[in-house]
Amino acid sequence: QVHVVESGGGSVQTGGSLRLSCAISGVPVNDIYMAWYRQTPGKEREGVVILEKKDGVSRYADSVEGRFTASRDNVENKLYLQMNDLKPEDTAIYTCAACSLYFASGHCYGRTSAWGQGTQVTVSS
Repeated sequence: QVHVVESGGGSVQTGGSLRLSCAISGVPVNDIYMAWYRQTPGKEREGVVILEKKDGVSRYADSVEGRFTASRDNVENKLYLQMNDLKPEDTAIYTCAACSLYFASGHCYGRTSAWGQGTQVTVSS
């Protein structure tokens, strides 16, 4: 069974940085599709970055391209999201997810999936 647990959220001012961590168990982090999503009240879940398995392509949302970087640590079996130049509109609950097949429209289309509880990121102006 696959489980993911996020950590690293917090509050920063505009222009600041945060790094989120996602610890995954039950599968090697490089053997499964991984993603970071975010959501604010009243809005749909937004995909921040989706990473294909086996060091495949990483696709970022236009709104974070060039500011956020996702990476895997195959030794620690973790997924990270380095967030730089944060803006107030980045404020959201960020959730780590794993999927055995692929993500689309905020859902996992695979037999195996795991979603974390989410971690709050707040950026003040």
